Amino acid sequence: MNLTFKDLTVYKKAFELAMQIFEVSKSFPKEEKYSLTDQIRRSSRSVCSSIAEAYRKRRYEAHFISKTSDADMENSETQVWLEFAFECKYIDKTTFEDLINRYREIGRMLNHMIENPESYLRNADKK
Repeated sequence: MNLTFKDLTVYKKAFELAMQIFEVSKSFPKEEKYSLTDQIRRSSRSVCSSIAEAYRKRRYEAHFISKTSDADMENSETQVWLEFAFECKYIDKTTFEDLINRYREIGRMLNHMIENPESYLRNADKK
């Protein structure tokens, strides 16, 4: 069975959230187009792309951890942009809390990957 990064639960959750960020950010004011809107879309999508890159680097533990750490960094950045969106009243409290809690879950999953890389490395490459 050939699994891909798309089969990882963390990737599926991050992709779903990035799509939700895209939809939510459509209602942000036009003056935010080149700042908050672009930034939150970019960072939420970067979580997914960094997970994909980490998966492809799972032959090399240090590279896997580095790319997974990049995903975690982008995940944290997205949470900061959500804070701004909430404080600027672009999203309501219910939406904010839902998204933040789901991003925190992704953070926990990424942290598990960083702390336990051997669970994710390719079988043939494990020592």
